[in-house]
Amino acid sequence: MPLDLSLKNLSEAFPAELGPDLRAKAQTLFLKRLSELAHIFYGGKLQTVPKCGLYGFNWFNVWYTPGVSRVSTMIRDDNDASFSLSNRGNLVAVVSDSTRVLGDGDCTPPGGLGVMEGKAFLMKYLGGVDAIALCVDSRGKDGRHDPDKIIEFVKMLQPSCGAVNLEDISQPNCFKVLDELREECDIPVWHDDAQGTACVTLAGLINALKLADRKIGDARIVLLGAGAANTTIARLIVADGGDPSKLIVFDSKGGLHAGRQDIKKDPRNYRKWELCESTNPKRIETEAEALRGADVLIGASTPGPDTIKREWVRSMAPKSIVFACANPVPEIWPHAAKEEGAFIVATGRGDFPNQVNNSVCFPGLLKGALLVRARKVTDGMAIRCAHSIADFASARGISPENITARMDESEVFAIQAADVAVKAAEEGVARTPLSWQAAYDRAKADIAAARGLTDDLMKNGHIKEPPASMLAEALEWALARCKE
Repeated sequence: MPLDLSLKNLSEAFPAELGPDLRAKAQTLFLKRLSELAHIFYGGKLQTVPKCGLYGFNWFNVWYTPGVSRVSTMIRDDNDASFSLSNRGNLVAVVSDSTRVLGDGDCTPPGGLGVMEGKAFLMKYLGGVDAIALCVDSRGKDGRHDPDKIIEFVKMLQPSCGAVNLEDISQPNCFKVLDELREECDIPVWHDDAQGTACVTLAGLINALKLADRKIGDARIVLLGAGAANTTIARLIVADGGDPSKLIVFDSKGGLHAGRQDIKKDPRNYRKWELCESTNPKRIETEAEALRGADVLIGASTPGPDTIKREWVRSMAPKSIVFACANPVPEIWPHAAKEEGAFIVATGRGDFPNQVNNSVCFPGLLKGALLVRARKVTDGMAIRCAHSIADFASARGISPENITARMDESEVFAIQAADVAVKAAEEGVARTPLSWQAAYDRAKADIAAARGLTDDLMKNGHIKEPPASMLAEALEWALARCKE
């Protein structure tokens, strides 16, 4: 079957005789090969497009010298004027040292550009937010990655942007970088691997528990992985009513608990030690024991598909919930978890049902923060955003195969932006508070304009359509490797 350019018929493109495991593998291989070919075809994903007009060459004297001197002196006299006299008020810097890129680990500083450009693309199309990808070399003279270099870099660039999105920084450096910058910068510094993943996971969990007829405070929750994502997920779950005594978090050495002296001895692991002190009071050491009778399993760990064992899922409580969110391959294939009795299964991927991915969160949340020129993103703003996503999905209807908002539901991003903007004002971090309706109207207009610009560029041939042969080549390549 020829693939439609929209990829809507992707699941039907693979031979039925492959079986579910090989079909899932083939789909992953296809997307990777198509990504390679498409990035070569376009030379990346971003370009710079003016937002002002050029009505004659004398307008360069307005946009540049001598006229623009007036703008520079106005900003000199009031730095906050930069938010309205430049694009700073709608610009996010996506900063990474590329030391933990998806499931591929350290990809060298420029290796993260594919992901960071993708982040910027999503911000523009989904949230009406401009963004720039900045991959930096954080290595010191000893060759080791130094978190202080990232901290200093972000402090230096903050006069040029309205917010910073940290991405793909390995632990434990990621904890220090975020926590210091949140306190010391005068603009929002957001770590999407941590806060964004936590926000959208909490949103999915709220609705999954609703369908399973459970309350968050009663649920036994096991988190597989103790990196930036799951440590923050655990913190937000507790902040939103979860019982820490019913939470167990695992890293590569076992369960986190008060007896983990290896964690306590390393001050860089302070976020993990906080969980050691507050969770897993029985000091359970193995995943198999922790998951017997558990209600929820949240994976943000090593890509699978065999990281989460089938027997673990089989031993969970009735109407169990499994979030297998490792990228690019979930810790267990959704069909395998379902076969073992899971009631609801989510992954981080959009080609399976129930995508729990920060792409549904960060464009709207950062748009809301930018609209009110927030000084930071608080945990309260993140939790409000999670409930905004969950409430949106619940209002239009949820089911075990559809628990949360999707990227193609554009309305959710404007609603998130308005909810977050109002929460920022309530928490005293907004420079210019807006009413809910004003924030919603501005977000919706900016999102529509961003989408319209992309559509116009495609319609007028400034963005060329990829040839059908590209899709066919990627499909052939993936199927050939499944036969090896």
